Amino acid sequence: MSRSQESSLQASQEALDFLLKHPEVETIELLVADLNGVIRGKRIERSLLKKVYKKGFYLPGSVMALDATGTTVEESGLGMDVGDCDRLCFPIPGTLSIVPWHDGDRAQALCTMYETDGTPFFADPRQVLVNAVKRFEALGYTPGIALELEFYLIDPQTNERGQIQPPLIPGTDRRMSSKQVYSVDDLDDYDFFIRDVITTAQAQNIPADTVIAEYAPGQFEVNLNYGNDILAAADQAVLLKRVISSVAKKYGMQASFMAKPYIDESGNGLHIHLSLMDSEGMNVFAADDPTTNHLLKSAVAGLLDMADSTQALLCPNVNSYRRLAPEAFAPTSKTWGVDNRTVAIRIPSGGKESTRIEHRISGADANPYLAVTTLLAGVVEGITQDMSAPEVVTGNAYEQDHSHIADNQRDALRAMTADPRVLDWFGADFIEMYGKCKWSEVQLFERQVTAMEYELLLPYT
Repeated sequence: MSRSQESSLQASQEALDFLLKHPEVETIELLVADLNGVIRGKRIERSLLKKVYKKGFYLPGSVMALDATGTTVEESGLGMDVGDCDRLCFPIPGTLSIVPWHDGDRAQALCTMYETDGTPFFADPRQVLVNAVKRFEALGYTPGIALELEFYLIDPQTNERGQIQPPLIPGTDRRMSSKQVYSVDDLDDYDFFIRDVITTAQAQNIPADTVIAEYAPGQFEVNLNYGNDILAAADQAVLLKRVISSVAKKYGMQASFMAKPYIDESGNGLHIHLSLMDSEGMNVFAADDPTTNHLLKSAVAGLLDMADSTQALLCPNVNSYRRLAPEAFAPTSKTWGVDNRTVAIRIPSGGKESTRIEHRISGADANPYLAVTTLLAGVVEGITQDMSAPEVVTGNAYEQDHSHIADNQRDALRAMTADPRVLDWFGADFIEMYGKCKWSEVQLFERQVTAMEYELLLPYT
């Protein structure tokens, strides 16, 4: 179905109202999230905004088939084979906002991509989620959804060994070096940054209001508030990453959502929380003992049953699999448990009415649209097929014998294309294109000879 005339008129009115409210705005950034969640787009003058909201603007469809170097993967079929042709993009209603880190004279709008006839473009990850939301709605439940993002603050200058390092604590010559999870002192040291992130996010209508110090030096987690709009939740996660990176740059730091920037420290995850409400607003997952709730267990079962075949979408890079290590608070097995951070699917504490699923497999490097689609697919499959969950795990899952998820990108990509449910939920064309792009990256990384290989092998072989 193409964009409706009614939605086009509403969007045009949004643009007109924004321009009237913000006469100081001179330029607008039109943003599109690519396959890897990286922001692409163009900048326009104020005078063109109303036209863009009414008629759209064009970008090459190949921006959805870029590898880690930003180069078009020609095997995707979106490059030269089709003349690197354009697709039509439209702003997403509700995302037009001021860009606070540009002195108030610039605005931005998150956009999504269509074919030139107005039908959804299959290769746009947001359009994949749009289709998944429509299927999810057939369950008849109202979702409660929230995303959490972990990231590191890093000094742009490497240390004497050429390695990345935490930034200097402002006003000192010290760097964070200890693992002080939930440390209030660490929050105090970076209060200027945290306050700016929260203020900037709120200025862009991004509901971020909690930041905690995480398990490693310079690592933080930021939480988005619970909401009922699945698409908005994913949009906000995409935009929040941009906020965090831009505010960090403002203070001479770099923010990294790389899954495992330090091999000896915890990785960065993207945790997704989901609850379901019935027509009366009651949480259908609620139970004094969550392990007795049949609907909850079926949803968990679906997520675990599809864990192998969706992992390539949740862990999209070679580096993603370094995060999935024992004793690193990232899951390595297809497990679930109550208030247990060593499992893949956690049921957090917090009282009966707040019972929810916390999906912990995704790395922070995952595209939020694809990660949320994975969550919806697993929950719907589990509930509609009345699947049975494995035994709940108590204690340290790392020290127990459970079925493991893939520890490398090759196995994950093979499992993805072998599951007809993944082809159904994400679209066969999308999965084919995604697979070709990711296999290209695997080959890119495997063609590199590392410094350690030279050090250990060159003298003796």
